Amino acid sequence: MSESTVLNTTSKRVVMVSAVAALGGFLFGFDSAVINGAVDAIRDEFGLSSVLLGFTVSCALLGAMVGAWVAGPLADRQGRIRAMLIAAALFTVSAVGSGLCVGVVDLIIWRFIGGIGVGMASVLAPAYIAEVSPAHSRGRLGSLQQLAIVTGIFAALLSAALIAAAAGGAGEVAWLGLEAWRWMFLTELAPALLYGMLALRLPESPRYLVAQNEFAKAGSVLSDVVGIRGKEAVEEKIAAIKATINVETRQGLHTLTGGRAWLLPIVWIGILLSVFQQFVGINVIFYYSTSLWRSVGFTEADSFTVTVITSVTNIAVTIVAIALVDKIGRKPLLLAGSAGMTLALGLMAVSFSQATGSGEDVTLPQPWGMVALLAANLFVVSFGASWGPVVWVLLGEMFSNKMRAVALSVAAAAQWLANFVITTTFPWLADIGLVLAYGLYATFALLSLFFVWKFVEETKGKELEAMR
Repeated sequence: MSESTVLNTTSKRVVMVSAVAALGGFLFGFDSAVINGAVDAIRDEFGLSSVLLGFTVSCALLGAMVGAWVAGPLADRQGRIRAMLIAAALFTVSAVGSGLCVGVVDLIIWRFIGGIGVGMASVLAPAYIAEVSPAHSRGRLGSLQQLAIVTGIFAALLSAALIAAAAGGAGEVAWLGLEAWRWMFLTELAPALLYGMLALRLPESPRYLVAQNEFAKAGSVLSDVVGIRGKEAVEEKIAAIKATINVETRQGLHTLTGGRAWLLPIVWIGILLSVFQQFVGINVIFYYSTSLWRSVGFTEADSFTVTVITSVTNIAVTIVAIALVDKIGRKPLLLAGSAGMTLALGLMAVSFSQATGSGEDVTLPQPWGMVALLAANLFVVSFGASWGPVVWVLLGEMFSNKMRAVALSVAAAAQWLANFVITTTFPWLADIGLVLAYGLYATFALLSLFFVWKFVEETKGKELEAMR
């Protein structure tokens, strides 16, 4: 296809369509973080042990793994838009159920349901955005998913703080006789409903429409959204899509093996990208940062402020990634991010080797306390400008048309499983020693550098039909 057949600028419509799809990422971030401000109040309300409290928090990650696993096959059978509507419904049900729960058992059920929605959104948004975006701006538009995630995390933390402040505490009664922590969950209802209503107005993916032999509708989307001009150019694009989709064979997990007994190499690369994104320990910084901040001199009350500042930093560096991903490419950003994370995590491990005390009483003498604080922020910057957004971009575009949604499901499910493993093992590792924990994450960051250098191919500017 000649360059003259595709608009060189990114239309406002494709930006708006991508932004609406990325609302799933906002809910992904919001739902993941909203429980943070409610944890202590939930423990006191239901008298939970630390083990049960931990499972109440982490059960959403298991739900996300399930949601990611089913999202791809569902999107291939029912369409991307219908799958988004199902995810929006799950977010809505979870918000209401969690806010009005009567005990810990049904709270866990509602959290698990919300997790399914999170997992589905983690697959649907990058796949859909990649399929409606022109190649020259697909990286920037795909990065909207990560920007929406970190914005959702920030919105959840901020709304929880405001609600708790208005009520005088997360466990205090706020409005309509409901405690503040319940309203923290109920606030998710507004973006969930908005996501569902706006998703109804989205055009279906042209790749899905071609797979359904709806060529006229696919042509309209390619012209009006993607920006391909001219009847001949649109027909040429449809023919290219059709050539990469086996319309005679139902897509499913079998497409990931290529007729062999094992997964194709490209699927393994997607899985390992997902696993490395979590095994560097990014969620440890967001879920378990309180002891770190206290060890360098912050009070417990100040730790929330520091967490909010960290989330704002994450938003800022994600915007930097959006500006760079289509200019310098995906692979250079990942390599730079791996190098920065290795340095930062190594410094944290060295810093904590100088610590005194144990458990929550650990303290760091100066200057090691300040070194650890600066290293933690360097880690967030390195991750947020590279592995945070770029992995989602790659997962949305690196697979061929015949397997994209299903392969993305498998990779995202692996990511949620890795998230669960890291989140649940950190307290155990921390009891042994934070040097071990951060040293282990630094090792994975170093391994990720060699993995990207050896196995990940650059996809900047390539058409999706060129992916094999």
